[in-house]
Amino acid sequence: MNAQTTTALLRKQAFFDGFSEQRTEKLGALAREVRFERDRVLFREGEESTDFFVIVSGMVALEIAPLGEALRMDTLTAGDEFGFSAVMGHKTVFQARVLQDLHALAMDSAKLCALCEADPTFGYEFMRRLMCVVADRLQVTRLHVIDSYWPVAQRAGA
Repeated sequence: MNAQTTTALLRKQAFFDGFSEQRTEKLGALAREVRFERDRVLFREGEESTDFFVIVSGMVALEIAPLGEALRMDTLTAGDEFGFSAVMGHKTVFQARVLQDLHALAMDSAKLCALCEADPTFGYEFMRRLMCVVADRLQVTRLHVIDSYWPVAQRAGA
């Protein structure tokens, strides 16, 4: 696919709403369409990852696998983003597994960071939005912990 196609797909994603046409075109030039089949593990927890993804269609499970057995923390669908660890220069926090054939836009994190550094106003806005994604993932994980341990905590306090 070409940059015009990826730019058109980016325009439809809520994460990119409000960016100028010029910035959206720059992002579109960085983006590439990717497709993965069901059950494909895109990256494992603790690995290096180089891409930030925005889902066009399909579903992805974000999982943790502390002892080899994966526990689903969140399910992502069209319009959701994942791979924030790559942009922040950290190892992956979750494992990402395709639940339903995936069509996504992938952006190389090094190029994305270079764009953010070259245009600090854009970079600030992009990172602000990315922090909202991180905060949402933290809240979902927090709720899973509460769901898992609340009955035990209640019994211990009784």
